[in-house]
Amino acid sequence: MTKYGYTLSSEEHPPERLVALAGRAEEVGFDFLTLSDHFHPWTTRQGQSPFAWSVLGAVAQVTSRVDVLTAVTCPLIRMHPALVAQAAATTARLFQGRFQLGLGSGENLNEHILGDAWPAARVRLEMLEEAIAVIRALWEGETVVHRGRYYVVDEAKLFTLPEKSPPILVAASGSVSATLAAEEGDGLVGVAPDADLLKAFRHAGGRDKPRFGQVTVCHGADASEARRTVLEWWPNTGLPGDLAWEVKSTALFDAAVKLVDEEDVENVPCGPDPGAFVEAVRRYEEAGYDHIFLHQVGPGQEAFLDFVQGELLPKLR
Repeated sequence: MTKYGYTLSSEEHPPERLVALAGRAEEVGFDFLTLSDHFHPWTTRQGQSPFAWSVLGAVAQVTSRVDVLTAVTCPLIRMHPALVAQAAATTARLFQGRFQLGLGSGENLNEHILGDAWPAARVRLEMLEEAIAVIRALWEGETVVHRGRYYVVDEAKLFTLPEKSPPILVAASGSVSATLAAEEGDGLVGVAPDADLLKAFRHAGGRDKPRFGQVTVCHGADASEARRTVLEWWPNTGLPGDLAWEVKSTALFDAAVKLVDEEDVENVPCGPDPGAFVEAVRRYEEAGYDHIFLHQVGPGQEAFLDFVQGELLPKLR
C-alpha cells in the first residue's frame, strides 16, 4: 500500500513555520514528512534556508507518529560525511526510530560556498559512495580511521547513537545513480514518474527497497492563479536538463527562471480539483513509487493541509 508524505520546504518557509506545519501535517493524516537540506534557496523570492538539522530537532518534539526523511542531504563538500553521520545519529535518537537519512550528490548552488571546486557528476557519485561507507562505519560505534580517495577520518567515534541505525535513501535521476541507490542505499528518492529509473533500481538489487517520489503541486481556489503562484515561488521546476545541479548562485537562478513561462510548468497540478492531484500521484504509483510526498508550492500551506485532510487523502486511499 502506498504511503503519502508532505514536503517541509525549507526554501520557502522560516524554521518556526516549518515546525508548526510538521505538527499539522501529522494531524491531517500524512504517513511521513520530508525536509529539504540546502544552504541557499533556489531563487531570491523563495527567501528562506534554515539549518535543516536544527529544524529536525524541533520537529521531533512536535510529532509522535510520522516518519521523517531528509530529502536530501549532501554529505560531499559543504558537510563532511563524519559530521552528517553525527547529525543523523543524534536526530535518529530524538525521533526514536522515525528518522530516515536521504542523501544525494548535491548542487553547486549549496556546495561551492567554502571555495571548493564543483566536481563532475561521475566524481560526485564516487564521493557519495565513499561518504555512505564513512557514515555507516561511524554508526557502528567503533573508532574509525579512514583514508580514502576523497575523505579522511582520523580516530573518530560517535558516542551518541540511536538504538538502530536509520535507513539511508539515495537520490537518483539516472541509471548510474539508481544503481548506486540499490547497491549502497536502503531505498531511492526521485522527483519524476520515470519508470525506466525505477526499473534500473529494481534490476540493480532494489526490488524490495522503498521508493520515494516527490510530486510538486499547487492547490488554490483558482487554477490560473495557482499556476501563477508556481511561477512566482517555484519557477525552477521548469528549468531543463541538469541546469539545477550546475548553476552556482541564487542570482543566476533568478536570471535563468525569467525564461520559464506557464507552458514550462504545465506538469504541476494546480487549482481546487482533487482529481488533478490524484491523477498526478497515480502516475508516480504506476512508475513504481510506493512512497509519494507532495510539495505544495507557495504560502497557502494551511489551506492545502485542510484540503488534504478533507478531500485528497480520502480519495488517494
